[in-house]
Amino acid sequence: MEQNKNNKMPKFSMNWIYVLVIVGLVSVYLMGGDAVSGSTNKQVSYTEFKALVDKGYASRVIINKDESTLQMYVKPEHIRDVFHAGTQQTGKNPYVKVEFGSVDQVEKFLDTERSAGKFKGDLTYENRKGNDLLNILINVGPILFIVFLWVFFMRRMGGGGAGGAGGVFNVGKSKAKMYEKGGEMNITFKDVAGQAGAKQEVQEIVEFLKNPKKYTDLGGKIPKGALLVGPPGTGKTLLAKAVAGEAGVPFFSMSGSDFVEMFVGVGASRVRDLFRQAKEKSPCIIFIDEIDAVGRARSKNPAMGGNDERENTLNALLTEMDGFGTNSGVIILAATNRADMLDSALLRAGRFDRQINVDLPDLNERKEIFQVHLKPVKTDPSVDIDMLARQTPGFSGADIANVCNEAALIAARHNKATVEKQDFLDAVDRIIGGLEKKTKVMTANEKRTIALHEAGHATISWFLEHANPLVKVSIVPRGRALGAAWYMPEERQITTKEEMLDEMCATLGGRAAEELFTGHISTGAMNDLERVTKSAYGMIAYAGMSDMLPNICYYNNNEYNFQRPYSETTAKIMDDEVLKMINEQYQRAKALLTEHQEGHNQLAELLIEKEVIFAEDVEKIFGKRPWQSRSAEIMEEKQKTEAENAEGAEKVEQQGTEPKDE
Repeated sequence: MEQNKNNKMPKFSMNWIYVLVIVGLVSVYLMGGDAVSGSTNKQVSYTEFKALVDKGYASRVIINKDESTLQMYVKPEHIRDVFHAGTQQTGKNPYVKVEFGSVDQVEKFLDTERSAGKFKGDLTYENRKGNDLLNILINVGPILFIVFLWVFFMRRMGGGGAGGAGGVFNVGKSKAKMYEKGGEMNITFKDVAGQAGAKQEVQEIVEFLKNPKKYTDLGGKIPKGALLVGPPGTGKTLLAKAVAGEAGVPFFSMSGSDFVEMFVGVGASRVRDLFRQAKEKSPCIIFIDEIDAVGRARSKNPAMGGNDERENTLNALLTEMDGFGTNSGVIILAATNRADMLDSALLRAGRFDRQINVDLPDLNERKEIFQVHLKPVKTDPSVDIDMLARQTPGFSGADIANVCNEAALIAARHNKATVEKQDFLDAVDRIIGGLEKKTKVMTANEKRTIALHEAGHATISWFLEHANPLVKVSIVPRGRALGAAWYMPEERQITTKEEMLDEMCATLGGRAAEELFTGHISTGAMNDLERVTKSAYGMIAYAGMSDMLPNICYYNNNEYNFQRPYSETTAKIMDDEVLKMINEQYQRAKALLTEHQEGHNQLAELLIEKEVIFAEDVEKIFGKRPWQSRSAEIMEEKQKTEAENAEGAEKVEQQGTEPKDE
């Protein structure tokens, strides 16, 4: 307790002395120098002054001609008569201050009083204008101000004293945040769902830090660095935090942008300081997030110039990671979603030995991620995690966390006690399509056109083998879209040409329905046309799926090469092939819509009436989907295979643990 009280005492600082000196000088100035002598004074009129002199109270008089004032000092025996107080309160030489009009009149009056025997003191003159202290301050003040500024800025540049941070003199110091104990992060591998392969590789790093003898006895060496690569939101930084939480060794964390500074040489200095601190704390881990900010490839854009500072920082990083010096016990983790931008020297063995891919989660991994993020959420028993995982293909871990949070907000907005299945579906719709805009004004013709457009997508996808199964269709505006169709896409590792053509045909179904059943086309299909065009160019230029240009890929990974890797003749062939492919699928969509015209019109009318319809409503109009049974069989076979593989792995594990008879 006594130690805490002592800690609360204000620390000594030179600033307190500066303040006290300034307050003292101001006090002396305001009191006109009388605070030094300890004498009291008061202002009286010229008439009162004459009366006091006539009574014989004056001991001496001092006249200041420049200020037209005089000071009449009072005899000690008459102090109480004038100031109504004793000498202890007024001092030994109190006086009254008087303003006069003419010096001659004052002299004439005092001569008269002297002749009458009522004034026997001295009459003196002072030729000073203002206060002496004020004159001194005017002369010395600028010098004192400059000295004060110099002291102030020197203290600021020094960072506020020894060991201070953030000053100009400490600009070359590392900005890394250090965690002495991994447990301070409060994150372990249990908090990282999915990413089994990535977790296994980083767990080896943790195991080496805990038990290095296990590896060194066999002559192995732990990788010096591991680079986590993957799309945004997949959990790269979370994995690094889990490593910090599990390892129990000092953990230095910083961003790649922390090395970059406007001052020359600062980035390289911070790199050296970071590794100096890490060597002192070894064994330890250094984590650099978004390393592409400092590790970008060198000399790729020499025409721009002014890039030497970033290159010097990268050179310092390369030297520290694997130079003549040794970094025993220091492991570097880094994360980026732009690995193609990194310098090749940074990725070589001996620096980042391992490149760990942290990809978007598949179906089973999304289930695990949902289970993690649903723990703090009060869910209704109707919530099906398997259905939610299927509804969110292509979602990253951060997206799934956002879905769970958005669903809880939607349920709270409707004053529900628990988060229900519909809240999660609304959250997915909100994230994919945007906020509903039911108040947007549309004419009857616009609403009918949108309904025909969306019904065209639903009809075409219902009768195509490789199109994704329909979930629901809506003509409620969301974000910038006036309508939308939701599908349950299958998890595909590779995509065939037939599957891509079916998807293209279903995408063109909206424009085809507008032309067939309204007699005109609109701008509502702009997004559809953009997706179809990109898909067609990708199939022909990259995937080699063209009849005229088969088995050729013109993909160029060099972003600084502005020359196309093909001729103008080839470009013309590509354009013709793209146009041919899109027109074929457009005619195919029109043929399907003409064949199922009656059902399409019923679907459009139902959409106008309800605004949102589901797969069950489409099934009532068209009957069961022709390819639904085949899709169900494929799904059953896939689930059966997964179950058999899991059962086989469990048996192998049990056999490995059973004791053998000798």
